[in-house]
Amino acid sequence: PPTPEEISSMREGSTLVSYINALTDKDIVEALNARKISAIAMELVPRITRAQKMDALSSQANLAGYKAVIMAAEYLPKIFPMLMTAAGTIQPARVVIMGAGVAGLQAIATAKRLGAVVEVSDVRPAVKEQVESLGGKFIEVPTDESAEDEGGYAREQSEEFLQKQRELVREKIVQADVVITTAAIPGKPAPKLVTDDMVKEMRDGSVIVDLAVATGGNCTMSEPGEVVVKEGVTLVGKLEVPALLPINATDMYAKNVLNLVGDMVDKEKGFHYDFEDEVVVGSGVCHQGEICHARVREAHGLTPLTTAQEA
Repeated sequence: PPTPEEISSMREGSTLVSYINALTDKDIVEALNARKISAIAMELVPRITRAQKMDALSSQANLAGYKAVIMAAEYLPKIFPMLMTAAGTIQPARVVIMGAGVAGLQAIATAKRLGAVVEVSDVRPAVKEQVESLGGKFIEVPTDESAEDEGGYAREQSEEFLQKQRELVREKIVQADVVITTAAIPGKPAPKLVTDDMVKEMRDGSVIVDLAVATGGNCTMSEPGEVVVKEGVTLVGKLEVPALLPINATDMYAKNVLNLVGDMVDKEKGFHYDFEDEVVVGSGVCHQGEICHARVREAHGLTPLTTAQEA
């Protein structure tokens, strides 16, 4: 997101298309709105079919999922595939992936290509088929709760459900060579899925790659921006993982922005805001001095807009 200094140098009435952290960073939103800057938050682009070409969260998560497995392979003191040689048989690495969103699915595919045995946990039963299609084994947690919000993202779950999930996957985690955690809730701290006692029970030399470390981490022992060894386990907490693949990350993000801005250009009207377009409604944070995004207003404790203000 832009810094306060960068915002102060922007021309009033201009348009910003960027990651903004709009649900959590009240100061940035207020600074943009005070200068009557129209702000489009890339992290809020709705997950609908038409908007897939604009979905920067997905394009970057794809890269993060791939890179997470490559980092795990680098730090793990054994190979991923089974190897049968005259000197004996090497058993394949066991990989547990927490979260089967875009990053998790790419991690499954990459780990399988390297020859690992992959097990996957997610709060959404609907992803089981996708996991199995990539060769992973789904760890299913029985639940009556709705696991997805209207945008297709994982919904924050009750403590009772999370406890059930922890108990079910605990055995899998302590037996794993690699754990990759990808679980995130938009606008909320990352759920704690791998606890201190789980880490203590893992074998020496095991690796945990925590892709949610920027929002608090899925592992209670992860440290943002650091690679540390605790209880004999290597915890990888690198930030901005897609930026470790800068050529691909830049190409994909640029195309996401181009597609979003391009769809806001009309042959007759030129660049304009169509508030009947669900992509504009879903990602537009503020416009002409008004914070117009319902979830952003709610997150920052503002009252809902009246019908007249929405118009």
